[in-house]
Amino acid sequence: MKVTLAGMELVNPVIAASGTFGYGIEFEEIVSLEGIGGFVTKGISLQPMPGHPAPRIVQTAAGMLNAIGLQNVGVEDYIARKLPPLGRYPHCHVIVNVFGYTVGEYIGVIERLNQAPGIAAYELNVSCPNVHAGGMAFGSDPGSLEYLVSRAKTASTRPLIVKLSPNVTSIAHMAKISSDAGADAVSLTNTFLGMSIDAETRRPRLSNITGGLSGPAIKPIALRMVYETARAVSIPILGMGGIITAEDAVEFLLAGATAVQLGTASYADPRATERLAHGLEAWCRSHGVEKVASLTGALLDPRA
Repeated sequence: MKVTLAGMELVNPVIAASGTFGYGIEFEEIVSLEGIGGFVTKGISLQPMPGHPAPRIVQTAAGMLNAIGLQNVGVEDYIARKLPPLGRYPHCHVIVNVFGYTVGEYIGVIERLNQAPGIAAYELNVSCPNVHAGGMAFGSDPGSLEYLVSRAKTASTRPLIVKLSPNVTSIAHMAKISSDAGADAVSLTNTFLGMSIDAETRRPRLSNITGGLSGPAIKPIALRMVYETARAVSIPILGMGGIITAEDAVEFLLAGATAVQLGTASYADPRATERLAHGLEAWCRSHGVEKVASLTGALLDPRA
């Protein structure tokens, strides 16, 4: 079940996605942290962020909309209070999601994290649709993305993963830009920009008006984007978007992902990541797959 991702050897290809697993330590009594490939923290910024006012989450058909607004304690508090308890799990891969409003803020977070032990990699958040600056503003502009990734790679002492936005014309093109600028891997996709309206009150259901759509509803689109990206870059891909079952994960691996991230499913079942890891192992056994890594990019072309 082991896979290698950007120099990290994971016990299996199942990773808990950013924004759905807190700072990780909150799940230690629920999930075996060393029984999954790793987890990505919620977005960490240079200064604490309060996020958006409620309501911030709305259920939708086959998914949900969220506009949390990257609420977090800030990098200093994260290093002082949230990171140290994870030392109890030395084999758990901690990937820190890094966010900033400016290039300088991104670099500031990375440089501060470089001094902290116990972190395996960084996931550069250039795709959050729920803030009015930074995030998707970088991920949707080729020039800005290239500059940020290049600067971040130079500053980083750890592997750099770039989390891409699906709210672009070609995510494969943005992945190629990230790869050429030095990214060690890319993760896709983040949420799709959407909204929900209450017909009775004639008001948006989210205080931010718009939010990010996630869950099974986006899976077919996310799967297509992973497939296209795998043909554009040679660096590893972390696939995500509506994954719930082992079969879902296998589909993303076949499309070209080296590993997968599970997010929204954890809201319905906090143990979803561990269950998926066990389910994927059982699927491989029942289908005679000796190495899960052999599934990556193994999609058969019906036109062949």
